[in-house]
Amino acid sequence: MKLLRLHALTPHHQLPPTVVTIGNFDGVHLGHQAMIAELKKVAEAQQLHSLVMIFEPQPLEFFQGSEAPPRISSLREKVELLTELGVDYVAVAKFDDAFRGMSALEFAELLKHQLNAKSLVLGDDFHFGKNRSGDSDFLRQQGFDVTNLHTVNHDADRVSSTRIREVLQQGDFALAAQLLGRPYSITGRVVYGDQIGRTINFPTINVALHRHKPCLSGIYAVDVQSLEKPFSQVLATQNTDQIGIKGYLPESLYGAGHVGTRPAIEQDTPEWRLEVHFPELSANLYGLLVRVTFLHYLHGEKNYSSLQALQDGIDDDVMQLKKFRDDNDSIDFLNR
Repeated sequence: MKLLRLHALTPHHQLPPTVVTIGNFDGVHLGHQAMIAELKKVAEAQQLHSLVMIFEPQPLEFFQGSEAPPRISSLREKVELLTELGVDYVAVAKFDDAFRGMSALEFAELLKHQLNAKSLVLGDDFHFGKNRSGDSDFLRQQGFDVTNLHTVNHDADRVSSTRIREVLQQGDFALAAQLLGRPYSITGRVVYGDQIGRTINFPTINVALHRHKPCLSGIYAVDVQSLEKPFSQVLATQNTDQIGIKGYLPESLYGAGHVGTRPAIEQDTPEWRLEVHFPELSANLYGLLVRVTFLHYLHGEKNYSSLQALQDGIDDDVMQLKKFRDDNDSIDFLNR
């Protein structure tokens, strides 16, 4: 797969003839996967290369800023998922004032001349251009072969990013896995935090979120994998006998995850964080690229009255989450 930045493409970057689909692809869920399957089918039948155009930021993030819906997946996660689905190109369009102001005709010209599009695979209600003035019929008039794909349903309800956000916020990870076609996870690199956890005897890793706001908030049982180097290799170099609690996935560790803004900690500017405490582990994990898979919702964020109350609350959370691990030898939706 080749990643393209649309604003950087020039006539010198002539692409081979392509079939294109367009959208946010937030979550790359079952509906998106059906779109990609159709895209590849058309590409094979017409001997074209498959290309997915996505937007960064997502349009509602441009218009609404911090009030926009939370992201299911970061840009990196989207690109990785689309790569796994076997597309040839992912083109990232910078959504700004210039892009939003394009007329339908200008957008059609972009598809023709920058992406060398011959065919399009679109949703049945796809609109584009200034004031949403363009649609599939307009593109057909511009000479494109257009295939429209109908909505994908699950249990009679539409599969959509909005529905998946609601399911995740409810803590229903089994249903989320059905709608996504995989367990829900967040991927990011372990970065330095303020190390407050160490002062109350609960050290955590801080995982970079790369989104203005996540879909989750609260305390969770999580399963964590190190993607570039297995935890077993990392721990083998650190001369530690505290190697953590084995997770459910290959080479994973079980942990207590926190997603939120930490209302119990005095802050000038609260920010969203993903933190994980690994019981029975002593190790330096800074710099690792990790995937945090969410297993079980315990409770929402709490505003504790003091650091001691926070420590007592975390201690109780960890005990409950360790009991969850002891009581559950397997998690059904992890086998998807």
